[in-house]
Amino acid sequence: MNRVIIPLDVPSAEDAFTLVDRLGDEADFYKVGFELYTRGGPDVVRELVARGKRVFLDIKLHDIPNTVAGAVAAASDLGVDLLTLHASGGPRMLESAAAARSGDIRLLAVTVLTSLTPDEMSAVWGRDIRSVRDDVGRLALMAKDAGIDGVVASALEASWIRQQVGPDFLIVTPGIRPAGSDAGDQNRIATPGDAVRNGADYLVIGRPITQADDPVAALSSVLHEIDEAESEA
Repeated sequence: MNRVIIPLDVPSAEDAFTLVDRLGDEADFYKVGFELYTRGGPDVVRELVARGKRVFLDIKLHDIPNTVAGAVAAASDLGVDLLTLHASGGPRMLESAAAARSGDIRLLAVTVLTSLTPDEMSAVWGRDIRSVRDDVGRLALMAKDAGIDGVVASALEASWIRQQVGPDFLIVTPGIRPAGSDAGDQNRIATPGDAVRNGADYLVIGRPITQADDPVAALSSVLHEIDEAESEA
């Protein structure tokens, strides 16, 4: 299983497929986020699927249950593999989303964004945050109980989530930075090897690969690190 998801965080479909062409057969799973989906729409997803690529549609749905259910049904029809929605939308929203899915799509609840610090979380939620991990775990368990397939969470919480929810619950981890890489706007980061050892199923890795002088070589290096971590298991 290729665990790496490449984010197409670019301003146009043309830029996206230039990167897809450059990576070629080395990459088979791509994330389509807000910017690209807003500019390129569902046609970007359709083209990726037509090329035999798997798609992680990362648009973090958060609305009333009926609206989210409709969006999940639409994403299912597009052939999306993974779709995100905010766990903070609550149990009824999550249950409606789970009931609306069809085909092979799997739903991921976003727990706590990896860009948030504890102080920022305290400001948003109006209480002291004693443990980011505890809040991530609480939201993960709520999502599982609602029928959601997995979570998006920092690799720093992945091991604890895996212990709480078992082996069949997906964990997708952003904030992955190979040793020596710039952290950028991420606060809770981990190396690819550490993420795998902590129980992550898929790793979203962007700038260390997409902004490298040789993206194919950068991806190959990451895959080698993941293989070594898997061999230690």
